[in-house]
Amino acid sequence: MAARGYLGGISRATGDAVAILDAAGYNTILVETVGVGQDEVEIVKTADVTVVVLVPGMGDDIQAIKAGIMEIGDVFVINKADRDGVLRTEHDLQSLLSISHRSDGWTPPIVKTIATENSGIEDLADAAAAYQEFTRSHPEQAEIRRTRVARFRIVDLLRDRLLRSVMEKCVTESELREMAQEVAARRRDPYSVVDEIAAKLKL
Repeated sequence: MAARGYLGGISRATGDAVAILDAAGYNTILVETVGVGQDEVEIVKTADVTVVVLVPGMGDDIQAIKAGIMEIGDVFVINKADRDGVLRTEHDLQSLLSISHRSDGWTPPIVKTIATENSGIEDLADAAAAYQEFTRSHPEQAEIRRTRVARFRIVDLLRDRLLRSVMEKCVTESELREMAQEVAARRRDPYSVVDEIAAKLKL
């Protein structure tokens, strides 16, 4: 599903789609993000196992540091492992993992794959299964994660509903366009605009 401008790497409706497939009885559901950047880590609110795929020689090791994806990856995959630079990428990942300490005590494994040759796919499946087994053997951590995910979901839905309410009751599209033009022209700042709109809700 297209992200349609929704930041986070996945569509706003992805969580609902996964819930429907889960209710329909699908045991394994794969969700591919549109790409992970600094703020595009919404997948952790949806997936039981988050797999971060990197490619050697494309700067992904540096991106990993910038994006903070070390905190969201349950399994790290270096795909196209037949390329030059795979050892450096693996070494960089190992170094980063050695100084990253997760609260649940899990140490994410690094799996090398060559998708075009179907190489390493079983190792990847085993790594994902190992994390699932880890969560089953640590039910308190699994409960903390489920609660955190549920909280994120509630806040997201509440944010959407409140925004729709504000847009319907407090500001028309033409008013919003005029405000945006004033901000763009630097005649106003966005904070005062938000304060003006929020005042109508007595916030």
